Amino acid sequence: MTYPNTLIFVDFPSDDPEASGRFYEEVFGWEVEGRPAGVFHRIVPGEEFLLDDKPSGVGNLHMGIHNVSNARPYPDPEGTEPRTLSLEGRTSRTWVMVSDDDSADRILETALRLGAKELWRDHYWAEFNGFNCAFKDPWGNTFVLWTKGGDDPQIPEGFTNE
Repeated sequence: MTYPNTLIFVDFPSDDPEASGRFYEEVFGWEVEGRPAGVFHRIVPGEEFLLDDKPSGVGNLHMGIHNVSNARPYPDPEGTEPRTLSLEGRTSRTWVMVSDDDSADRILETALRLGAKELWRDHYWAEFNGFNCAFKDPWGNTFVLWTKGGDDPQIPEGFTNE
């Protein structure tokens, strides 16, 4: 069997990459670098993946923010259409594992304060043993916040579940 194609990067559309960068820094605690500022911003979402509560040597996937007015890279320096955000209908979903030293409630409340729209909260999905909630950021990108259920998940009263 050959080695599979490897996902190396995902980037989010924005009409204001600098504002998006500030949003992700405050909501998730991610480091965001303008490369170049206002055109493309690289997101460095954290340290190495943990293995048995220790750094594994495997770095986290980096992400980016691209400016929809002229998404780079593209062969023509003038870019191409469309040059607007896609705010209607379904978009891709980005799943974020909530750190043990943070909380989905803190992340969601910060996102809402900064202009995000709540999609749902207080849900448990038994298939993957996780508590989750979701929001759409001000640029139309959907984030699902995921908290591990553990060995004996106790579903709080008022949570929906499937």
